[in-house]
Amino acid sequence: MSIAVTAEQPEAGLSRRFLELLPGIALLFVIGYAGKLIEQSIDAYGKAHALALPKLEYVLWAILIGLIISNTVGVPRIFRAGIETYEFWLKIGIVLLGVRFLLGDVLKLGGVSLFAVIVELALAIGLMLWLGNVFKLSEKLTSLLAIGSSICGVSAIIAARGAINARDEDASFAIAAILALGAFGLFAYPAIGALLGMSDHAFGLWVGLAVDNTAEAAAAGAIWSDEAGKVAVLAKTTRNAMIGFVVLGFAIYWATRGQAERIENKALFLWNKFPKFVLGFLLVSLLATFGAFTKEQTADIANLSRWAFLLTFAGVGLRTDFAEMRRQGFYPFVVGAIAEIVVTIATLVMVLLLQPWLPA
Repeated sequence: MSIAVTAEQPEAGLSRRFLELLPGIALLFVIGYAGKLIEQSIDAYGKAHALALPKLEYVLWAILIGLIISNTVGVPRIFRAGIETYEFWLKIGIVLLGVRFLLGDVLKLGGVSLFAVIVELALAIGLMLWLGNVFKLSEKLTSLLAIGSSICGVSAIIAARGAINARDEDASFAIAAILALGAFGLFAYPAIGALLGMSDHAFGLWVGLAVDNTAEAAAAGAIWSDEAGKVAVLAKTTRNAMIGFVVLGFAIYWATRGQAERIENKALFLWNKFPKFVLGFLLVSLLATFGAFTKEQTADIANLSRWAFLLTFAGVGLRTDFAEMRRQGFYPFVVGAIAEIVVTIATLVMVLLLQPWLPA
């Protein structure tokens, strides 16, 4: 009898966990789908009345609906666990998006992106460390801000927190600053791109370099156009691939000062920190390159990617709580904002200079 009970426990645990996640996932779907319906309704109204209405992508509507909910009535506890899966759907969407990139396209963009990413990493880390010192932030908070702003936002901060033995409060401050800046960038970047008349490819590359969080980068690109969204994800994925190396560097630095655990196996550390969804993206791209999918299958997989992103963008809005960001403190946001503005301008100039070597 005791054996039967023990055998049932894992299954019961999984069922309970699924039930905990279901309300939040359902809410992500409803909000994302509502955004899609709003986009389609506005398009249909414009066509029916011969009006040239601005095309606002479902991405923006999904984020706006989430922002309104999270900053007015708030998100009840029953939904929170499921909403946190938005990063899982983001990674699934990126992996499936690989079907739309032949490996030659990935490598071609990768060469340009890699150069731009290296410049962006050096600029963001150096600038953030200097600003943290000027504003007299704690050194580990400054390290987390540097890591988050240079690579992939919240995910990088979480990965680095344990590696450098940072306090939970420092991680919370850094995450709040990165999220606040990401929310602002969703609306600012498309406006700047439109003002400068940027091409889809140039805008996507700029967003992929300048926006910290992967979800916000994908959303900002998708708000502009489908092509810009693809390029933004690819450029941002190139940045994400650097997470292990940057976190390793900071971990070694703090270990030499006796304030973090010494790393014995650096190769294992890099593998543990490396974002595995990047490998999934490359694998799907490789399969598409060698014709593993029919035209219909390619369309279906690409459509699944869009559905995954639909849940992701709803989560971006629902997780952005401006009141909570204000409670986290002022200085981390100021430091992050100054660094973000400088990196935004620098990467914009770099992309504009690289435009002759970018696809039309």
